Amino acid sequence: YVSKNFKFGFKRKGNIQTLKKFEKKFKYKNIITNPYKKNKKIISSTFIRKKIRVGKIDLVNKLLNRCWCIEGKVIKGKKRGRKIGFPTCNMDLRSYVVPRLGVYAVKVNTDRFNKNGVANIGYRPTFNGQNLLLETNIFGINKNLYNKVINVSFKKFIRPEKKFKNFEYLKKQIKIDIKQAKTKNV
Repeated sequence: YVSKNFKFGFKRKGNIQTLKKFEKKFKYKNIITNPYKKNKKIISSTFIRKKIRVGKIDLVNKLLNRCWCIEGKVIKGKKRGRKIGFPTCNMDLRSYVVPRLGVYAVKVNTDRFNKNGVANIGYRPTFNGQNLLLETNIFGINKNLYNKVINVSFKKFIRPEKKFKNFEYLKKQIKIDIKQAKTKNV
């Protein structure tokens, strides 16, 4: 399924005519639809990406009719979350649209469990972080998930990322974030 305004490929030169040209060769059928509109505005993938970037996750999820998610392998971090009592699963965001930096209520799925959690997307300014990272604290799970694939679905934006004076202030805020995430994950 593609809409009449569909473009793809290098410099967006591919279009419906390109798809029709290759139907027989690659044995597929095009189904052409009208662009999806809401309040007379075309809802395109570009529109969705813009809303993700500004943290409008509620709207994005409504338009997608599902929760927007990031899936990837858990990578090793500095284990700082564990040291302050909030272990996290870290993921690199290289191939994803980067949402608004900050804290989100999330749902985490693997082949073994489906749990709520709280996630931070950002540079970890309290620790002078350099790399963009998704860090997810999964409620009720304290396992080593390194190299496991997890799916993090974003439910609600809680607050923007910020730098804290020290670990104690950060720990207090994380407790507040977890409380908020639990109420928003219901």
